[in-house]
Amino acid sequence: MEIPSKYNPKSTESHWYAYWMKNGYFHSVPDDREPYSIVIPPPNVTGILHMGHMLNNTLQDVLIRRARLLGKNACWVPGTDHASIATEAKVVAKLKEQGINKNELTRDEFLKHAWDWTHQYGGIILEQLKKLGCSCDWDRTAFTMDQERYDSVIKVFIDLYNKGLIYRGYRMVNWDPEAKTTLSDEEVIYEEKQGLLYYLAYDIEGSDEKVTIATTRPETILGDTAICINPNDNRFTHLKGKKVIVPICNRVIPIIEDEYVDMEFGTGCLKVTPAHDINDKALGEKHSLETIDIFNDDASLNSFGLHYEGKDRFVVRKEISKELKERGYLVKTETHINKVGTSERTKAVIEPKLSDQWFLKMEDLAKPALDAVMESGDVKLYPKKFENTYRHWMENVRDWNISRQLWWGQQIPAYYFGDGQEDFVVAANLEDALKLAREKSGNSSLEKTDLRQDSDVLDTWFSSWLWPMSVFGGIMDPDNEEVNYYYPTNDLVTGPDILFFWVARMIVAGYEFRGKRPFENVYFTGLVRDKQRRKMSKSLGNSPDALKLIDDYGADGVRVGLLLSSAAGNDLMFDEDLCQQGKNFANKIWNGFRLLKGWEIADIPQPEASKIGLDWYESKLNKTLLEIEDHFSKFRISDALMSVYKLVWDDYSSSLLEIIKPAYQQPIDRTSFDRVIHLFEQNLKLLHPFMPFLTEEVWQHIKERNADEALVIAKWPTAGTIDEQLIEEFDFTAEVIAGIRTIRKNKNIPMKESLELSVLNTEGAGKRWDVVIAKLTNVSSIDYLDEQLEGALTFRVKSNEYFVPMEGAIDIEAEIKKINEELTYTKGFLQSVQKKLSNERFVNNAPEKVIAIERQKLADAEAKIETLEKSLASLS
Repeated sequence: MEIPSKYNPKSTESHWYAYWMKNGYFHSVPDDREPYSIVIPPPNVTGILHMGHMLNNTLQDVLIRRARLLGKNACWVPGTDHASIATEAKVVAKLKEQGINKNELTRDEFLKHAWDWTHQYGGIILEQLKKLGCSCDWDRTAFTMDQERYDSVIKVFIDLYNKGLIYRGYRMVNWDPEAKTTLSDEEVIYEEKQGLLYYLAYDIEGSDEKVTIATTRPETILGDTAICINPNDNRFTHLKGKKVIVPICNRVIPIIEDEYVDMEFGTGCLKVTPAHDINDKALGEKHSLETIDIFNDDASLNSFGLHYEGKDRFVVRKEISKELKERGYLVKTETHINKVGTSERTKAVIEPKLSDQWFLKMEDLAKPALDAVMESGDVKLYPKKFENTYRHWMENVRDWNISRQLWWGQQIPAYYFGDGQEDFVVAANLEDALKLAREKSGNSSLEKTDLRQDSDVLDTWFSSWLWPMSVFGGIMDPDNEEVNYYYPTNDLVTGPDILFFWVARMIVAGYEFRGKRPFENVYFTGLVRDKQRRKMSKSLGNSPDALKLIDDYGADGVRVGLLLSSAAGNDLMFDEDLCQQGKNFANKIWNGFRLLKGWEIADIPQPEASKIGLDWYESKLNKTLLEIEDHFSKFRISDALMSVYKLVWDDYSSSLLEIIKPAYQQPIDRTSFDRVIHLFEQNLKLLHPFMPFLTEEVWQHIKERNADEALVIAKWPTAGTIDEQLIEEFDFTAEVIAGIRTIRKNKNIPMKESLELSVLNTEGAGKRWDVVIAKLTNVSSIDYLDEQLEGALTFRVKSNEYFVPMEGAIDIEAEIKKINEELTYTKGFLQSVQKKLSNERFVNNAPEKVIAIERQKLADAEAKIETLEKSLASLS
């Protein structure tokens, strides 16, 4: 088979991916082998590939490909998330462009548009993952809104409701006025923002006196139903039992007393708005206050906003503060730093809102999941530092608001048959609901038309928390062959930003519905940042086009570039130069292979240099394999790659190939060739999880292979004997070779001119590597001495001294002059360092690290002077 002169990633990648797919290497069914399963963190169905996806899925592919090579039944389940808020927002925006208002559509009409959108744009990201080389079992592709997953969610809701864990309550919730839905507490991001503290004067009823309160939200005074003072605050004793008049709306409200009021904040008087603050709501319930909601769902003011009705809350804030000032109610303003809750999805400022919502009790559910990570170690987090975050979340878990005011998602299976608070039933379908409703109401004449299903849908996370089970049909058919074989899964690769949203909840669900962990290990990637440590984002324009990177550097180059800069749990400083480094590595491997295949093979004796070189490399490969296994066991994937990288680049390409390379226009012996090909194949197996395309291409070029012999399903190497002495001897030999090459370089002695080498073997080094030294440095003879050789250049390796006679090879007078100049400079440098270290003020005040550096400079200069003086003496 002809080997192209250059490696072409584009044609190679498309060819081998199609070949892998055609032969079904990625597909898995239960059998007698040990299973290895992972589930993909499902990206948003309408998403496109970005750098975070690239990193996360490269890591997953490395794990699944290695498992496949280890002979395990590897199953990587792909899929997408329906992303209620994000997808509905995109569909609404698209409809708006077409002049269609969502509110004018029926639910079914809107859902048809949503499904059309999903079919048109959904799954693009999965096709993009194929370009990265992801070896998912595509036959298993799941979607959180497909029938299996939809039915699983409904079944779980009913189960938890019947267990008394799901309830409906009128609660203060986090309202996203842009998405027009509630959010769970975990979906709210708190940011410090600078605003104003407004001091407002309220008239006391029947008096000329006023009371001043401080607020950051003057627009909410229109919903005030009390002023609260602390009963222990002597400043306001005279106000007890009195009433005040709310500015602008002229509502008369009571002054109440409660120790909740912080006497040090603001004026010590608190305005109470039960509809728009969770603490005010608690005060309102305690003191039986009226609740007045002044906002529409989009956070514009409703009729309680009077002449501000229909205007946005932030517009009203500016306008009402101006009106309050003009009418004499605004006393002053002060700059104030406030923590403001924003929507994790839309970035809109959250509005506390009272609403009937569905909640899941989490306290008892969380306990097994907490123990699994913090006590038994049933689930392990990598890096371990995330355990503290996990503990904090799970020990302070709050009930989960699982309802969303959207249409795209699993519709809550609650059916209402009356206006009473408890006039509802929970059932899988209308038929079951009717039966239950007749029983609960005692009204046997109820018909299907009398029932109304809850219009809300369930939180997207309420479907994805079941993902490791539902993808194997483990909810609808809990004892099926697949879930019993593949579950629990082995590893999960995800980002720490969804530790609670997804990871913790999956662990909760696993123990609740199967009594088992969903996975054994969780590997957290870091965030991908640019070289300036900024998070990559569209707004900053610092996020490269993922597909263009693949186009420019090849998928393998990009994979290597990402992994070389990615340590578990630490943020990745992405630098495109690393992709170039990955591309260069691919070219290095390709060119090394072409060199091998270009040699003529002959049945001639094996040179001693080749034999010892191959013995050494086999030991080095075995030792590196153990390092790699250790790295994988600790999820140090980047370190594992670096070990392979150094083995292939430094030891194989730069050393072994040089050792066994035949002389110009001479053949290589068959024994050495066959053995180096075998070792090269082991290299390819170690590289394959990281660089699947290149390695398969080279593997298939080595010899003709059938489908059962593809690299993707080859056998992972097993470590053999390691000759540590041989490895140590090579490291010593490499320093000797470097010393001779340095002399050649510094003295401009061409490689074709042979040199003589003499050794004062104080170290007692063995002589079996002399043949390698001679071959790689063109040394005609190696003599072992009992004393130093005069008239030669020298270098040291440990305690051994090496001498290269220079007579005839260089201009002795010029060399003496050059050494004297260098000696003069080094002595001057030594004096400057000694002067600095003799300065007591410097030594007493400088950091210990700085002093250590100076002392190292001193030692280095002294050693260099000693070497130069010896070289000078030998030449004189």
